[in-house]
Amino acid sequence: MILLALETSCDETSAAVVSDGRVLSNVVSSQIELHAEYGGVVPELAAREHLKNLLPVAHAALAEAGISPAQLDAVAATQGPGLGIALLIGFKAAQAVAFALNKPFIGINHHEAHLYSPWIRNAEHPLGANSSAAETGRTDTRHSGLFADFTRFQPNISLIVSGGHTLLVLVESELKHRVLGGTIDDAAGECFDKTGKLMGLPYPAGPIIDKLAEQGNPAAYDFPRPLLNDLNDDFSFSGLKTSVRYFIRDHAALLDDRQKVCDLCASVQAAIVEVLVKKTIRAARRAGVRCITASGGVTCNSGLRNELARACKNNGFTLRLAEKNLCTDNAAMIGILAERKLLAGAPLLPLDEEIKPGWQLV
Repeated sequence: MILLALETSCDETSAAVVSDGRVLSNVVSSQIELHAEYGGVVPELAAREHLKNLLPVAHAALAEAGISPAQLDAVAATQGPGLGIALLIGFKAAQAVAFALNKPFIGINHHEAHLYSPWIRNAEHPLGANSSAAETGRTDTRHSGLFADFTRFQPNISLIVSGGHTLLVLVESELKHRVLGGTIDDAAGECFDKTGKLMGLPYPAGPIIDKLAEQGNPAAYDFPRPLLNDLNDDFSFSGLKTSVRYFIRDHAALLDDRQKVCDLCASVQAAIVEVLVKKTIRAARRAGVRCITASGGVTCNSGLRNELARACKNNGFTLRLAEKNLCTDNAAMIGILAERKLLAGAPLLPLDEEIKPGWQLV
C-alpha cells in the first residue's frame, strides 16, 4: 500500500507518503514566525498559510518519496481535533485528491495518531536546502523510519502532552485504547507558553523556558503541583499558571536578573514535569504494563525526556519517546495510523464527510 497523508490541524502544514509501514517522506511547513508577532496562533492566518503551502508541500512529499499521484492506493487526512478553519484546508484537499484518483479516503484522529508516533524509528535525515524549501519556509525531512516493535510492548501507557491537551491513555492492543484521564483546564503546553508570556518571553515560550531552565535551579522557587497526589489520571495546570502570575506580580524586579529568570524557568518546568512523570508512572503501575510511551509537542522538552527516562529506569519500565521531529504536528503519524486502520478493515469515509474540530479521544 502507498498512502498520501495530509495534516493541517493547527499551524503546521504537513504531507507524508507511507508505504508498508515505512515513512518514505515527511515534509512540514511551520508557521511559528508568522504567529510569534501575535503571541499565539491566529486561526485565519493559519488557514491562509495552509492554502499557500499545502500544494508545494504535497508535491515535495511525493517527489522525495519518488511516488507519482497515479501510484497512490489511498489518501488520508487529519479530521480532528484542531482549529476548524485549519483542519478544513487539509481535509477537503485530501478528499479532492481521493475523488480525482478514485482512491479510498480515511480521516484520522490527531491524538490517536500520536499514540503511534513513538514507534516510528530512525526517521530523521535532513535534506539540503532547495529553492522550494526557501519559498515555503518548510522543513524537508526524508524518512527511512519503520513502524516496528509495537506489538511486542502491548499493552502500554501513553502520555500525550501538547499545547492543547494532556492525556494518559491505556493502549491495550493495536487500534484498541482507552483514555484514563486528561486536561480539566490548562494543558501542560499551554501552561509553558502562558507562564512564559508572563515572564515576557516570546511565543512559543515552551522551548525558551526549556533552554533557560538548563542554567537554573529547579528548587529555587516552590510552585504547586496540581493534582499530583490525587489518585485519578487527570491533569490541571491553571493553578500553577495563576501561582506564577502572582509570584511575578510580587517579585517584578526578578525579571531584570537573568539568573533569577533561569531559576524561575527551572522551577516552573520542574513543577510541570514532576506532575507529568509521577502520574504517568502511577498509571503504569496500576495498569500492570511494562512499557510507557510519550508523544506530543511538549515531549520535545529535555527536562521531561530526561525525567521520564530516569523514572522508567528506576521503576523497570521500557520507555519509547517519539523522535523530536515527530513530536510536533506531522503527517507521518497520520499516514502510519491510516495505513494500519485500512489494513485492519476500518470503514472508509464518504467524500462528503465533514471535519470534527472537537473530536475527543476516548
